[in-house]
Amino acid sequence: MFSSRLPWGTPSNTLSERAAALRGQYLDLTVSNPTRVGLVYPEREILAAFARPEMLVYDPDPRGMAAARAAVGADFLTASTSESYAWLFKLLCDPGDEVLAPRPSYPLFEYLAGLEGVRVKQYPLRYAEGWFIDFAALERELTPRTKAILVVHPNNPTGSYVRAEELGRLAEYGLPLISDEVFASYAHVEGVLPTLGGNGRVLTFVLDGLSKAAGLPQMKAGWIHVSGPGAEEARERLELIADTYLSVSTPVQWALPGLLRASVHGAILERVRENLARVREALRVEGGWCAILRMPGERTDEEWAGYLLEERRVLTQPGYFFDLDGGPYLVVSLLTEPGTFAEGMRRITA
Repeated sequence: MFSSRLPWGTPSNTLSERAAALRGQYLDLTVSNPTRVGLVYPEREILAAFARPEMLVYDPDPRGMAAARAAVGADFLTASTSESYAWLFKLLCDPGDEVLAPRPSYPLFEYLAGLEGVRVKQYPLRYAEGWFIDFAALERELTPRTKAILVVHPNNPTGSYVRAEELGRLAEYGLPLISDEVFASYAHVEGVLPTLGGNGRVLTFVLDGLSKAAGLPQMKAGWIHVSGPGAEEARERLELIADTYLSVSTPVQWALPGLLRASVHGAILERVRENLARVREALRVEGGWCAILRMPGERTDEEWAGYLLEERRVLTQPGYFFDLDGGPYLVVSLLTEPGTFAEGMRRITA
């Protein structure tokens, strides 16, 4: 009766069940919602951004209002980065086609692609005092049905940026690149590539949005920048997709320049760097909001997460949530309120 695109009956895991049962009794080092970690938002400026009488008139532009697109340097506005992925899978793939995505990474690509009838194949990131793409493994996953390569720049949760030489090798395959750059402006080291867009070698789609750029996930605005060979035809075809959905709301489009001015980006960057300085056993972090802790080998990462929740009252995410191999690893959010983070790390390392 129902579509088989997704595993609809996926059960909850034991850690989530125990966390729900113990709610309010532990320190949460997994929170990634910037509106729930004690940041001070400029309320007056945010509300003023919506005080526009033009919002009462509906005059849709499939690509998004010109002023809003100009504010973020985008070709298209969407309701979220997730919707941006959905549009690009529609643009580039037929049902049964494949895209390559990094492993480890945020566990969302399979769901987004599955809803479009697209299959995700993974290429590994390896770690040796820093993360790098395993190109030999990536090439083994290429088939005639491979339509795009996804990169996350920097990756979530590894916090690793794609290096210039890696971008050059990716471009050699001639496949479109989809570059998720929602964390690109949260760099903690010098010398990283600011963007993979504009490389001039392959058709490239750069994704970003208000959720991370301004710390405003509730405003529901994302955007796509298109560049490279075939960009004009891609824009024409994307416009038809965009016109079919017309998803991003008029008020958010009018408010977008003001919301960017009211951004708490600076406060978030200060927060995550302050917390990162408290982490001693983390793998190298170049950017983003996460840190990966290498734990002693006497337990699996799932066992470590369960032990810390039950015995130390600290909630972390086991590495397998992100397809991290070779652990045990735990993933913690650097967005956490600093006092909570400091006490949580003390309990973890005590």
